[in-house]
Amino acid sequence: MHASKQLWQHRQLLSVLLLFYFAQGLPAGLLAKAIPALARESGMALPYIGLLGLAAIPWALKFVWAPWVDRLGRGRADHRKRWIIGCQLGAAGVMMAVAMVDPRQLFSSGFLSLIALLALLNLLCATQDIAADGMAVRLLTPALRGPGNSIQVVGYKAGLILGGGALLIWIGLLGWQLTFLCVALLLVLMLWPVSRFPEPAAPLADGDLSRPGLRWWWRMLRDFWRRPGMGWWLLILLGYKVGDGFGTRMLKPMLVDAGWSSAAVGQLDVVASLAGLAAALLGGLWLLRLPRLPALVGFGLLQGLAFLFWAMLARLPAPPDGLLWSAALFEQCADALSTVVLFTLMMDHCRPGHEGTDYTLQASVQLMAVGLFSLASGFSAAWLGYSGHFLLSAGLCLAAILAAPAWWRRRRTFTRMDFTAP
Repeated sequence: MHASKQLWQHRQLLSVLLLFYFAQGLPAGLLAKAIPALARESGMALPYIGLLGLAAIPWALKFVWAPWVDRLGRGRADHRKRWIIGCQLGAAGVMMAVAMVDPRQLFSSGFLSLIALLALLNLLCATQDIAADGMAVRLLTPALRGPGNSIQVVGYKAGLILGGGALLIWIGLLGWQLTFLCVALLLVLMLWPVSRFPEPAAPLADGDLSRPGLRWWWRMLRDFWRRPGMGWWLLILLGYKVGDGFGTRMLKPMLVDAGWSSAAVGQLDVVASLAGLAAALLGGLWLLRLPRLPALVGFGLLQGLAFLFWAMLARLPAPPDGLLWSAALFEQCADALSTVVLFTLMMDHCRPGHEGTDYTLQASVQLMAVGLFSLASGFSAAWLGYSGHFLLSAGLCLAAILAAPAWWRRRRTFTRMDFTAP
């Protein structure tokens, strides 16, 4: 079937996925950008602002309850859609609760309440993410997983923008209470097209007749890794995005040290992010024709080249603004392309019937690896200097590609995957 015809026939599914991932980007933008700025403006001490990151723990631990999301309700129509609607309604309720609390109290004596509300919001959105990923893996054909993951990246980043900078603007215009009530209303309204989407019942998978328990849970997670060739795939998962996360953390500090104002850095960030959205869309379309291995290696090389570019600029005493803009745009585009191909391959590695569990497990491994390396990025830049740090980041990007040929040789062990789709 022609690719454009497949896209048109699956337009309802792709539209619904866009809404799912947009809704998940909202709390990420809220926690990473809006809340820290509002908290500092209210006089909250920096150590407490740092502790707000505890509210994001559900995203790192979501693999713990992912098997139950896959299991409970399986075999019935709208299995995962019920999880998604319930979690999104819960997230809207949390937004309404936040709207009802005086922000001055929330950012002072109500600090623990703030942590609890944000943690509950992230718990609901992380659970929705498990169900949404499972639905996407199950219903997208191998050929359409590239465009499907473009939709995922674009929707999430759009939600990130709305939950971050845009939310701050809204609060300045509408006030705290009305802004959060509007966000709650938006989350509810987005469920209307979701409710009209027919999710067919899934056949029972291996293990669905087993009694759920600790042993069953452990078997669900263990069996994913026990398939042939998964060791090489684990190396790719651990390393493919580490260099990008390690390097990106120090880009803004470098610009500030180069004399850029925070407003100029923000402007660059917005424009580069929009370029990344466009690249994500293009990446999905390219994956309709491009085989998986060349895409994985090629987009990984682009990541490495982006940080070689930054390493070169960091050695200049006064790097020209035009080159800095070019480097930022290049890095964001490389990041988007590599993210789309990695997420597509993560879908390819999922077992039928365990889509949510398998995708979540891979995402957790990848995020933990990036997070651990990002923690060391400041020490690396201080010790090696910005140029040395970005050179190391480029090396990490390129090193991760070395496992790709060995993984590719084992690709036929996975009967579900189609690496040369369409």
